[in-house]
Amino acid sequence: MGGLSNQLLVVTIFSYVLAMMAYAVEYAFGGRSVIARAATRELAGAGGPSVTVPVESAASAESAPVVASVGARRAGLIAVGITILGYVAHLGALVARGVAADRAPWGNMYEFVMTATFVGVSAWLVVLLKWRNLRHLGVFVTLVAAILLSIAGMTLYVPVGPLVPALQSYWLVIHVGAASIASGVFLVGFITAVMHLIRTGYDAGKRNFPYSLGERLPQAVSLERVTFRVHAFAFPIWTFGVIGGAIWAEAAWGRYWNWDPKEVWSFVAWVVYACYLHARSTPSVSRKVTSWIAVIGWATMLINLFGVNLFGGGLHSYAGV
Repeated sequence: MGGLSNQLLVVTIFSYVLAMMAYAVEYAFGGRSVIARAATRELAGAGGPSVTVPVESAASAESAPVVASVGARRAGLIAVGITILGYVAHLGALVARGVAADRAPWGNMYEFVMTATFVGVSAWLVVLLKWRNLRHLGVFVTLVAAILLSIAGMTLYVPVGPLVPALQSYWLVIHVGAASIASGVFLVGFITAVMHLIRTGYDAGKRNFPYSLGERLPQAVSLERVTFRVHAFAFPIWTFGVIGGAIWAEAAWGRYWNWDPKEVWSFVAWVVYACYLHARSTPSVSRKVTSWIAVIGWATMLINLFGVNLFGGGLHSYAGV
């Protein structure tokens, strides 16, 4: 089962990469893209001499964006199908890993990244079900998912094995499960927050990279609304995970709080996301500022996941690498 899990992870990564490429087709050639708009421009240059265009050429020029848009829409639908295929393989990899280890597959950093990424793709599919006009943003979701899973497979991988004694508790499912779910949902919120900042910069007249991508993004209001709802959903789960960890720490080590690096950065992330929600509910704070706070929040999550586990020490040194 451990070997099957590894094979399914490879299928998952390749599926997400293929889905990313299909999403990119819709992103680049869809009706909202620069290419589609360029195809509908006037054939005569602005201010230049008038040009007589044959009827056949004019008809072809008018039909070109329509054909491109239809093809791009099909690519988007194919991308969703491939994403679901990868999602099923992803679920199978987690289940096979759990069966092989005879426990919840959350005992080390490799398994945590797999689980958090799975939750992130799950959240993306929910967002896609509710806001189908955001479909082409799947290029960024699948890109991040493929990168994280590739890092997990190449750098963080450890063979299936038993848990260290400190993790042999039912609190593993409660505490680590809540942290994994919240991390995955925060990942989607981070992506939409970045897209909101790019779109806001584009609307403000910025045309250098990455703001030039804003022309092909949904309206800033829609992106910001999704960002807020995703964070509002994930924050209570993260709060529960931090509280559950404190209770588990008291049972395992005799103290609710030990100022361990993992505990400290979990609390830092909690404070940043609390600031985001508070700023978001304050009318005087601009939406651009709140999106930047959300980006900072995800940066603290990465420090907590990679920085502390790989370069720090303490009571939570369970990376397994």
